Amino acid sequence: MAYHSDSSSSMVRLNIGGRKFCTTLDTLTQREPDSMLAAMFSGRHTICQESEKGHIFVDRDGKHFRHILNWLRDGVIPPLKDSEYAQLLREAEYYQLLGLVDGIKSALSKRKEDEELGTELTRIDIIKCIQSDRVKFRGINLSGLDLSKLDLSFVDFSYACLKTVFFSRANLQCAKFRGRCEFTGANLRGAVLAGANLQSANLQDACLIGCSFCGADLRSAHLQTADLTNANLEGANLEGANLKGAKLTNANLKGANLQRAYLRHVNLRDTHLEGAKLDGANLLGAIR
Repeated sequence: MAYHSDSSSSMVRLNIGGRKFCTTLDTLTQREPDSMLAAMFSGRHTICQESEKGHIFVDRDGKHFRHILNWLRDGVIPPLKDSEYAQLLREAEYYQLLGLVDGIKSALSKRKEDEELGTELTRIDIIKCIQSDRVKFRGINLSGLDLSKLDLSFVDFSYACLKTVFFSRANLQCAKFRGRCEFTGANLRGAVLAGANLQSANLQDACLIGCSFCGADLRSAHLQTADLTNANLEGANLEGANLKGAKLTNANLKGANLQRAYLRHVNLRDTHLEGAKLDGANLLGAIR
């Protein structure tokens, strides 16, 4: 049957997947007039109404429908866990509540930014820590810190978040960066990483100009579009590393292991490759 009402403020009873709700026609139609809910109660569509109490049945999970009603009433995004936001987003998309969809995505984006900016230590904290033996910053969020020119040799940064960290001219010799450390956008210009363990590290878009990676372990590292101009990678292990679009002008790759590395569209013309192992490397479109 089609839904008809003489008053926009009349009560509407809903049964959402077995959960009962009461609201008004105004609530369902005013904030999001182009939504599925507004269309349902426009009088143009047939809807399923129970005969006994007049509840209108909608075959969806009713767990988060109260949040949808509160959004339609007040325009407020509820504070939820990420997993609950994902569930609510699915329902908002189903009901075509575009304002709520945008609000949830904005809330998730802001939360992610806040987490990234929530650096757990300062430069002074780091300096105090490295004065002791066997320093470990495993799993610590150090995003955005200025750690330039510090002696961080042999420090364990495994699983740490190092996004946009300023490591320029820092001594990171034999440091450990296991567990796919996040270096996106970091500045390591002139840093010493000889013998460092960077296996599976994400160095995408990082500034690595003039870095020393002699003998470093860069197996399966993510180096897409990284700037390795004048970098010294002599004897480094780059097996399976992704170097797509990386800048390697005047880089030293003598004796480096580039087996199964991804080197598509990389300019190798001004790169020193004497003795480098390129077995199985993807060189499609590379300039040599």
